[in-house]
Amino acid sequence: MRINVIFEDRIGIAQEILQSLSRRSFNVTASEVDPPHIFLEVPELSASGFKLLTEELHSVKGVQSVQEVSILPGAQRRLYLDAIMASQADPLFAIDAKGDVAIANQAAIEASGMAANQLFGQPFQERIAMPDFMKLLTDHHFHLPIMEVEFNQERYLLEATQLREGNGQVAGALVTLHAYSRIGERLNALQHYASVGFETIIGTSPEITQLKERAARMALVEAPLMITGETGTGKELLAHACHDVSSRKLQPFFALNCAALPENLAESELFGYSPGAFTGALRGGKPGLLELADGGTVFLDEVGEMSPYLQAKMLRFLNDGCFRRVGSERELKVDVRIICATHRSLEDMTAQGTFREDLLFRLNVLNLHVPPLRQRQSDILLLTEAILKSACEQVRRPPMRLTPSAQKALLKNPWTGNVRQLKNVIFRAVTLCKGLVIDVHDLELAQTESGEAAASEDPVVSLDQAMADYEKSLLQRLFEEYPSSRKLAKRLNTSHSAISVRLRKYAIGS
Repeated sequence: MRINVIFEDRIGIAQEILQSLSRRSFNVTASEVDPPHIFLEVPELSASGFKLLTEELHSVKGVQSVQEVSILPGAQRRLYLDAIMASQADPLFAIDAKGDVAIANQAAIEASGMAANQLFGQPFQERIAMPDFMKLLTDHHFHLPIMEVEFNQERYLLEATQLREGNGQVAGALVTLHAYSRIGERLNALQHYASVGFETIIGTSPEITQLKERAARMALVEAPLMITGETGTGKELLAHACHDVSSRKLQPFFALNCAALPENLAESELFGYSPGAFTGALRGGKPGLLELADGGTVFLDEVGEMSPYLQAKMLRFLNDGCFRRVGSERELKVDVRIICATHRSLEDMTAQGTFREDLLFRLNVLNLHVPPLRQRQSDILLLTEAILKSACEQVRRPPMRLTPSAQKALLKNPWTGNVRQLKNVIFRAVTLCKGLVIDVHDLELAQTESGEAAASEDPVVSLDQAMADYEKSLLQRLFEEYPSSRKLAKRLNTSHSAISVRLRKYAIGS
């Protein structure tokens, strides 16, 4: 039984209380004095004995009450502290002023590869192979900014904060090792707080229905995926949806636009860099997206814009999952699925020598083609409704609606910028329209004299796209008469592999 004796503080009262238990031959296994309380653990004390002991303790001058408690406060604090330490997935170490490990959580013990009794008392700097760690720690008053270290042959980001005694004197430091996979999960949670899937791809047209069905099958396959389509069709949204229904859905998803960064920045973003790799680099180095996404997915948008040097480095990674950071000689290995996208014809680029053919074969194992908005007119008003609702919420306006003439204008517009252009048009109209009803003039589309959107304009975006549209139309028509890649290749007097690539690209016969 555990008891709490509340007393008036005076010299010698704690000793008199303990003498009362001694006279009854009770063994006190633990005691905590925190005036006006003295907590005692008496394993042999029964309920009847507690009643007699209470009467005797009340005879001690200054004792006010005797109560039974479930746990001693010190033991309760230790229990909660152990629970907090155990709940942390990152390795935590409490080191004393000499730099020796005093306490470690279970994650730290497992990361060390040692038994707890072997780890405790060991100099922490020996565990991370940094002979000057303690000097660095004391020079910074036991508080360090985040820096990269190696612990048991694994890379971590180390963070140290002071531990102080009640009188304010520094007693050591709490050291946290942040695993890159955990950092990636947290960054991913910040960037993608809402779960996405194929339900976010709006549309009921045959083209979108077929795309979703094909994508759902490919999402489950652990192989690189190539997504083609014009700018603004939603290739990244499709990539994220494929990730979200795959076996990697609980792991990070990161995207890199290869056209948005120069070669050196794209390389460091993707592969990371080691300490001192270049002027202006972070002191402790920086992990790249591949490290942060370990176990998850990296989406490379506009992969056709990747430089020849990066193409070679990416090819090496796709071969065995290994790469080196910028400025490092150390090989790193991660498990990442690559999904890439482009609006360009990579086959034509390989013929011109601007894109590596061997890399194309590695990336184009599975492929999806996102149709342009003009080829899925039945989805335009569905998309408009969803975009309109979102726009009203974002600019904090009451629900708005489109007039029939505005809807007609949207259906007739060529949408050369696809869904992105439609979104821009609707957001602009919601922002600038004075009322709650959006008419044709509020959309600010290119208008004819009759007030209707110009539907007769040539919808061709580029020569490449015009040729792709014709190629798709031709293959769809001939495939009905020659329903296999070999028959169709013979009919068109070309290779079987060339026809297979194009049939997959346009999702014909799948």
